[in-house]
Amino acid sequence: MSAEDKAKATAKNVEGKIQEAAGNVTGDPETKAEGKAKQAEAEVRHSVENVKDKVKKAID
Repeated sequence: MSAEDKAKATAKNVEGKIQEAAGNVTGDPETKAEGKAKQAEAEVRHSVENVKDKVKKAID
């Protein structure tokens, strides 16, 4: 996993956690859902990068 892609995914995850917490505090279910969606997107990004790493190692 490239360091840049990993950092972006981690940042997206943190952003999602903050947004979800803000939704909890304000009682806004839409904001909370958007935060959870960002966390899910970050998880997918991490998974994609992990697969890329495994394929690269298999080829090498």
